Amino acid sequence: MTDSPISRQENSPKRPNDSNGEFKRLLVPETSQSEDERRESPPENQVLNVEEDRDKTYDSVPPFSWAKLWKFTGPGFLMSIAFLDPGNIEGDLQAGAVAGYSLLWLLLWATLMGLLMQLLSARIGVATGRHLAEICRNEYPSWARILLWFMAEVALIGADIQEVIGSAIALQILTRGFLPIWVGVIITSFDCFLISYLEKCGMRKLEGLFAVLIATMALSFAWMFNETKPSVEELFIGILVPKLGSKTIREAVGVVGCVITPHNVFLHSALVQSRKTDPKEINRVQEALNYYTIESSAALFVSFMINLFVTAVFAKGFYGTKQADSIGLVNAGHYLQEKYGGGVFPILYIWGIGLLAAGQSSTITGTYAGQFIMEGFLDLQMEQWLSAFITRSFAIVPTMFVAIMFNTSEGSLDVLNEWLNILQSMQIPFAVIPLLTMVSNEHIMGVFKIGPSLEKLAWTVALFVMMINGYLLLDFFMAEVEGFLVGFLVFAGVVGYISFIIYLVSYRSSQSSSWSSLEMSERVVSTET
Repeated sequence: MTDSPISRQENSPKRPNDSNGEFKRLLVPETSQSEDERRESPPENQVLNVEEDRDKTYDSVPPFSWAKLWKFTGPGFLMSIAFLDPGNIEGDLQAGAVAGYSLLWLLLWATLMGLLMQLLSARIGVATGRHLAEICRNEYPSWARILLWFMAEVALIGADIQEVIGSAIALQILTRGFLPIWVGVIITSFDCFLISYLEKCGMRKLEGLFAVLIATMALSFAWMFNETKPSVEELFIGILVPKLGSKTIREAVGVVGCVITPHNVFLHSALVQSRKTDPKEINRVQEALNYYTIESSAALFVSFMINLFVTAVFAKGFYGTKQADSIGLVNAGHYLQEKYGGGVFPILYIWGIGLLAAGQSSTITGTYAGQFIMEGFLDLQMEQWLSAFITRSFAIVPTMFVAIMFNTSEGSLDVLNEWLNILQSMQIPFAVIPLLTMVSNEHIMGVFKIGPSLEKLAWTVALFVMMINGYLLLDFFMAEVEGFLVGFLVFAGVVGYISFIIYLVSYRSSQSSSWSSLEMSERVVSTET
C-alpha cells in the first residue's frame, strides 16, 4: 500500500549545509536525550528490553521470532480495553436489543477503523520516542493545544463516568443490591493507587492483570453466548450484509463512538514506549512496528468477539420484545435472569462478573491515559501517584454527582450513558485529526511518514466519522433545542466546533517550530554526498 521506510531512505530530501555544500539528511528517531527527555523517560522497571540480539547489525528487518513477538505483546491488549468498557457493553446490548443482528457489520468495520487509528498511534510513538500529547504540545500554538487538552479531558471524563458507574452497577449486582451505586463509585475510585503499585512492580505485572481481566470478560460473555444459543445464520448475515434502518441511527452512531475512543488514540502512542527499541536503527523500528501490528490486530480480534457475544446475546433474547427500548446496564442482568433463569451458575452473576471486569480494567486504563494526556499537553512533571490521583479526581467528582442525581430510576442512568457515548463520538475529530496531521509530517516522522495511499485511506475514515458527527449534531439541534436563547447558544457552539475542526484539518505544523528545530539537530544523521 505504501513504500517502506527503508526504500524511501534513498529518496530522502537534500538540504543545504552552511559550510559544506549539500548533505543528504536521513531522519531517524533521536539518538540522544536532552535533560527534559531524560526527565520524562519512563523508569527502568516500566521498560522491557526486547533486543536480546542488540549487538547484531541488520541490513534489513530482523527475521520474525515468536519469542520476540511475545515480548512485544502487551501494549495492544491494554489498548483494546477501551473497546470493551461498560459504554461499549451498553452500546452492544442496546444495538442487539433494538436492531437485532443488523448492526454487526458496522461493529466489524468500526473495529477495523479503530485498528487503523491505533496502528498509526503506535507508529508515531515508536518512530519519534514521544507520545501524541507531547507532540501536540510542541507543534500546535498554545490556544490550540489547550483546547485540544480540554476536548481530550471531556472525552476522558465521559468515558470514565461510564466505566466507574458500570463497575458500581456490577458491584450492586454481585452484592444482591447491598451496595448502592455511590458506594461502588467510591470503591472503584481507589484503582489509581493500584496503578501506582503495579507500575512499581514492573510493566509485565500490570499487563498480567489486564490479561486476567480480558480473559474474565471473554469467558463470562462466551458462557452467556453458549447459554442463550443465538442464531449462527443470522449472526453471519448481520456481519456480511450491511443494513441500516431509520430507527437504528442512534444505535449505529453509538457503535462507532464506542469503538473509536479519543483518549485511547493518545494512550497507545505512550504504551508502545514500554518496549526498549533502539531508535538509531531504522530496521529495529520497523521490526517493532511489525510486531505491534500483529499484536494489536490479535487484541482487537479478541475485543471484537467479546462485543459480538454481547450483541448476539441481547439480539437473541430481546430483539422485537417490549423490553428492547428500555434495556440498559442497570436492568440488563435482571432481564437476562427473568428470561433464562438461574441454574447452577445464574446468568445474572455471570453478567455481573463480566461487567465488573470490563469496568475495572477500563477505569485503570482511563486513569493511565489521563496521566499521559495531562502531563503531555500541559508539560507537568509530578509523582505518578499524585498524577493518577489528580486525573482520577477529574472523573470521580462528576461521576459522584451523576451517581447521586441520576440514580432516581433505571432509565435515567441508561439515557445518560447513551448520550455519553454520543459525546465521545463528537470528540473523535480532536484526537484523530492531530494524529493524522503528525503521522504524515516528515519533519516529525522522518522516513516513517505514512505514504500517500495510507494517508488517503486514513483521512477517508476520519471524514466518515466526522460526517456521522455532523448528522448527530443536526439531529440534536432539530429535536432537542427549544427556545431562541438556547438555540442561539447551541448554534454558536456548533459553529465553534466546526471552525476548530476546519482549523485542525487545514493546519500544517511549521518546519521552524521550536520542538522540530531542537529535535532536528539531534535526530538528523548527515553524510556528505
